[in-house]
Formats: sequence, structure tokens, C-alpha cells
Amino acid sequence: MSRTRKPKPARVRDVCAAMECIAPTWLAADWDNVGLLVGSEDWPAKRILLTIDLTPEVATEAIEKKTDVVIAYHPPIFRAVKQMRPDLSQQDGIAAEMLARRIAVYSPHTAIDAAEEGTNVTLARLAGIASARPFNSAVNPSRNCKLVTFVPADAAERVSDAIFAAGAGRIGDYSKCSFCLDGSGTFFGADSTNPAVGEKGRLERVAEIRIETIVPMRRLSDVTVALRRAHPYEEPAFDLYPLTGEPLASLGQGRVGAFDKPVRLGELARQLAKRVGAKAPAIVGKPSAIVRRGFVCVGAAGSLPFEASTGPCGPGDVVITGEIRHHDALRYERSGAGAIALGHSTSERPILKPLGMLLKKHLAGATIDISRKDRDPLQAIESAP
Repeated sequence: MSRTRKPKPARVRDVCAAMECIAPTWLAADWDNVGLLVGSEDWPAKRILLTIDLTPEVATEAIEKKTDVVIAYHPPIFRAVKQMRPDLSQQDGIAAEMLARRIAVYSPHTAIDAAEEGTNVTLARLAGIASARPFNSAVNPSRNCKLVTFVPADAAERVSDAIFAAGAGRIGDYSKCSFCLDGSGTFFGADSTNPAVGEKGRLERVAEIRIETIVPMRRLSDVTVALRRAHPYEEPAFDLYPLTGEPLASLGQGRVGAFDKPVRLGELARQLAKRVGAKAPAIVGKPSAIVRRGFVCVGAAGSLPFEASTGPCGPGDVVITGEIRHHDALRYERSGAGAIALGHSTSERPILKPLGMLLKKHLAGATIDISRKDRDPLQAIESAP
């Protein structure tokens, strides 16, 4: 009789691995703070709570629900933290409270904005843009770097063998790959030096070989240690060059694409506001204007639509975003484009439900909830009768 094996209880590391599949952290903007921000990968992850903001109300909800992991779209820790005191009235204090309660906190922010099934794709679909592409495609960072070092001719083979043994020089099924070039190096050793070649206190010229090779980032520390040990010089010179991969057409910030059919700006704004639950949407442009292409950027688009590789927005286009600064609104007007502001977090909130569904595919044994206390801090007021 066969028995069905129960899935192992999920750990925080499993949540991190799932999020890395859904929204790889390398997609995040350089200025952002994404990934596991609070807690240990070894902690359990039976209950997961999804939210846009980790507010005091959401933190209290997480505690009451005995949550193990909070996935907060906006990172609750963004700038340098000088104190960590549990205090729900302070942003840093909320993170400290979560740590004290052994509740892990993960933030995907701009990583999920750029993801294939992320915030911008979700909003684009709700707007009626079936086939959208990023403003600018993301470039996958290479897992390798190039190492260049300079070695006396009689030590070149010894140094090469050492760095190859440590993990350098592999390209596909080929090993010990390198390029060597003859040249000359100069140095002037101070009185405190003990040069392996020549003498201190005078300018020396040495016949050297430039060695170039590939190093996996994960083996970089081992390779540089091996290089220093095998190199005859007291202070071996070497350079490291980061390598980049190919642009990935489906990944990147923002989304742009044609609507399923042309639509009037005002009607699009009303339909979209209803679909996302926007209480006080605003538009730039005439409601009767016909739009055929949309530039979608959750949160705040700023100048990104003008920097898109697909061509800047103009007549017949609409920028769909959360909030618009005054001077950006004027710029949209001057370009002839329309714009729709749905509210910053309102434009981002539609991702929570599909994110929960994606996580359930990766974490079979976990319970995943969407916060009931998470809300837009800006509330619309009813007009007076």
C-alpha cells in the first residue's frame, strides 16, 4: 500500500526561494532595499501575510494571526537604522517588533515591479493592454567576472595553475581557459619593501605576462586567495571586471503596449478606477481624447515614460500610474499625452492576489492570507450635499 508523503513544513528560506523565482532580487533598482529584511531563513513559515505596507495595524494583525512571514511590498527598512527598539509607532520600531516576535519580513518592491508577472504587468492587463513590454529590458547580471593579473614570465605557469585549481578559467565544458600577453611592468619599492624581483629604492622594469581569465562570482574569494599565495610579488596587481549578460525582453521596469482597441481617456479612467478600487482618480488631458497606447508604471512614473526605449509618450498615449507630480503633469500635457493617477498604493495593490496564487504553487503546505488592515493612507472624502 503506497502512502502519500506529506510536504515538509515550509521555512523562511523556502519563501525566499519562491520569491526569487517570482521576482528575482537582481531586478530591483540599485537604490532599493529588497529581499529578507527581518528574521532568519531557518524560522518556520506556516502562515504568510501579504501587504503593501507594514503599518502598525498590519503588524498587530500579523501578531494576532500568529503569522510567520510578512511579505510587504514596500520595504519597512529603507535607510540606515541607528536604533532597534520595538515600537509600533515608529517605522524602524515595527521592524524591531517583528524581530522580537520572530516574524520574518520580506520585501520585493521594485523587483516585482520588473518581474514577468509583477505589478506593472498586472495593472497593464487590468487596463486592457494584453501584450506589454518593459520600458527598457533588464540585463541579467553575469555570474562571472574577468580577472586580469600581471606575473613575471617564470611564475606565469605556477600562478595560472593555482587560480585554475581554485575555480577560474572554465567556459562550458572547457577548463584552464585564459589569454596571455607579453609586456613590461614598472615599480619603485620604498625602504619598507622586500621585492621578489629587483631592488628596493630604485625604478625597476620587469618582463611580465598579462593573464586574463574568467572567474565565477561564487569562487572569486578562493581564486584571489590562490593568486596571492602563488604570486611571487609582495603586492600582486590584479583587476576584476564585472560582466553583464543579455537583455531579457520580458523583464524590466514599467510596461508599454497598445490597447486591445482605442478608448477615450475619461472612459478608461472610470473603468480602471472601478477595477482597482480607486476612490479619487485624476486625469491629465481631455476626457474625450482617444488613446491607443499605454505606458504603465505603478507607484509614480515620473519621467520614465520619456526614457522608454520604445519611444517617448506623445499624442494618442496615456500614462497609467499611481501619483503624478505637478511638473510631470505639465510635461505630459506639453507632449500631448494623457495620464491617469489612481493613487500610489492603489495602483500597486492588485498584485497581492496573483502573488498569493503564485506563492501557493511554490509553498504547498503554507497558509497565505492578504491583510485586511492594509489600506491607502490617503482617503477620499464625500462631497457635501
